[in-house]
Amino acid sequence: MAASELPAADPRERPRAESTRSLAVRTLDRLGELGARPEDSRDERLRQGTLIFASVLIAVISAVWVATYFAFGYPTSAAIPALYQLLTVVGLWVLSRTRRFDWFRTAQLVAFLVLPALLQASLGGFVASSGMILWAIFTPLVALALLGVRRSVGWLVAFCVEVVVLAALDPRLSQTPAALPTAFVVTFFVLNVIGTSLSSYVMLGYFVEQRERAHDALVAERARSERLLLNVLPAPIADRLKAGATGIAEHYDDVSVCFADLVGFTEHSSVMAADELVALLDQIFTAFDHVAGAEGVEKIKTIGDAYMVAGGLPDPRPDHLEAVARTAFAMRDEVAAIARQTGQDWLALRIGIDSGPAVAGVIGQRKFIYDLWGDTVNTASRMESHGLPGEIQVTERVAAALASAFAVRARGVIDVKGKGPMATYLLERAEPPDS
Repeated sequence: MAASELPAADPRERPRAESTRSLAVRTLDRLGELGARPEDSRDERLRQGTLIFASVLIAVISAVWVATYFAFGYPTSAAIPALYQLLTVVGLWVLSRTRRFDWFRTAQLVAFLVLPALLQASLGGFVASSGMILWAIFTPLVALALLGVRRSVGWLVAFCVEVVVLAALDPRLSQTPAALPTAFVVTFFVLNVIGTSLSSYVMLGYFVEQRERAHDALVAERARSERLLLNVLPAPIADRLKAGATGIAEHYDDVSVCFADLVGFTEHSSVMAADELVALLDQIFTAFDHVAGAEGVEKIKTIGDAYMVAGGLPDPRPDHLEAVARTAFAMRDEVAAIARQTGQDWLALRIGIDSGPAVAGVIGQRKFIYDLWGDTVNTASRMESHGLPGEIQVTERVAAALASAFAVRARGVIDVKGKGPMATYLLERAEPPDS
């Protein structure tokens, strides 16, 4: 048959399969919650759910042995799997009341180990019981899943010792075997092999699936944490901290620093509703974040209604000053656009830029930030605070560096707090005048 002639899958089958799987997952999750305590981790709940699921599965399968051996006239042999069913039901009831999973776990491990051996002995050895001891393999498997390698070794040793003892006793036990048809013995041997394999596979499959779900949740949570971390720190700095670096501090010979402040925001904020105030700042600073990201400059922090960015760090770049200048123009344009959209016609930016050496690093152990220090930072801040509304004020060294790429106008000498008289300049547009 050609590929084009193959029958298409029925689209109705997928929802049914997903619905069945969803029901199974919900059922398993509810089993895992049966004995869970509020302080239990997801991994602990996973381990508990795995054992509860395996116990319920084996208890259901045990009904076949109870009915069969009772029908063939061996009530003692039928009583042993019935005893396991009773122990499981009572154990689950006690677990739901006490939340003592350790008791339930120990009781199940002992039952997995002892009851198959008793059933095999009651039927007359390996052959007559169809290798019933195979079910005891659950003991080391469950112990490994729940207790780890080191604590499960004892249960593995106990299982091996039990098999050796049964092998030593088999000549005596087989002298009075249960009178069961050969076809029945062979059939039950096959069922025991398949049953233990299938039960082990389902139990471990459930365990693996839950671990994968937990791993997927961990990966998603790690990605969220990574995004949050990168909202606080530059990626190279975050990588160094995750690698164990402490006391990060670096000197840069040449960086650009820009401060932008909303003119008159303090006065207007006193008459604005809290939610309106925060929404406006969020709209403005979100726009600034997009601008900074597009230009490849680093947002350092916000201080009230002021916004600080820097270029040339943590990764140096030769055009950092031009990038910061373009960022300043774009931020000014964004504020003008937001003023028109919101009707807040008082909105205006005062921007200051300086360029030169600085020290950058991470300070603090809690709520830490990546910050800058040095005369360049202080001077850029002064350029902003002594600037004019709607203007981008820069120092003489910045004006000289940008003269070939931007139009620059001398403002004159002003008295700058902490610096004294300084020649300052204004960036007027993002392109130089025609020569």
